[in-house]
Amino acid sequence: MKRIVLLAAFAGALALAGCNDQKTAEAPPPPQELTAVAIGHYCGMNVLEHAGPKGQIILASRKEPVWFSSARDAISFTMLPEEPKDIRAIYVSDMGKAPSWNEPGKTNWVDAKQAFFVIGSNAKGGMGADEAVPFSDKAAAEAFATKNGGRVMAFADVPSDYVLGAPEAAGAPEEPSVTGAQGGHEGHGAPAAPKTDHAH
Repeated sequence: MKRIVLLAAFAGALALAGCNDQKTAEAPPPPQELTAVAIGHYCGMNVLEHAGPKGQIILASRKEPVWFSSARDAISFTMLPEEPKDIRAIYVSDMGKAPSWNEPGKTNWVDAKQAFFVIGSNAKGGMGADEAVPFSDKAAAEAFATKNGGRVMAFADVPSDYVLGAPEAAGAPEEPSVTGAQGGHEGHGAPAAPKTDHAH
């Protein structure tokens, strides 16, 4: 009887270890730092040339991330049937920690599935299209929506017609500035800009 109990305990320990190993193996890879060589998947241009939040998607079949010049483009990648489905991780710029709208940051990434997005605001992405502005902190997202319009929602709730719809016709893209604890300010002669409070 004692032997049976010991064997059962040993089997349980092995099963637990196997589960832990599986969880470790399935842990998503970390985001990579945005560099000058990152090229947007859809626009074919240097990602750093565009203002607003960026995105990166890490695939199991590819060593380097798939880069996006906007968070909206990253979301659309997950919705389009022709794109790869072996997605291991989706990261977007946390605009609550961005130095400014024009400099959304190189390392302040947030898991897109854990982020809060503001859609329908007056903020435009780097290509002049409506943007889904991501934040890691819900309060920061709500503050942004209060100042700039729009509504806050989770990744899974972002409507496909908002992401995949044709960009609205517009003139030159807005170049919003970011206002927050780091003391950002609007540039002289710049168009009216959405405001972002940094969340720390």
